Amino acid sequence: QVQLVESGGGLVQAGDSLRLSCAASGRTFGGYVMGWFRQAPGKVREFVASIFWSGPNTFYADSVKGRFTISKDNRKNMVYLQMTSLKAEDTGLYYCACGRDANIPNPRGYTYWGLGTQVTVSS
Repeated sequence: QVQLVESGGGLVQAGDSLRLSCAASGRTFGGYVMGWFRQAPGKVREFVASIFWSGPNTFYADSVKGRFTISKDNRKNMVYLQMTSLKAEDTGLYYCACGRDANIPNPRGYTYWGLGTQVTVSS
């Protein structure tokens, strides 16, 4: 079955950089959108970034645009989120997810989810 496993989270200071990884397995992901979402305690899950598995298209939330970069390695079935200039408000549990034919920033459109990796940014 499909499995998504995130890694790379940690505790960093504001202004630091961090790279998250998502190992995807269990199927061919052609036609899928691979995405990153995050959720802070007591808040709703929010869209961060996404990328077409079989294309170059990328999408970003306004809050991270210019600071975060999503990328992929199709041969390794990996999705990455390079985060720079981190802010305290970037703190949250970051989830890797994938789905097909849905509104990109809507978490309802993503069928499979990882368990998340924690990112904590201190001021």
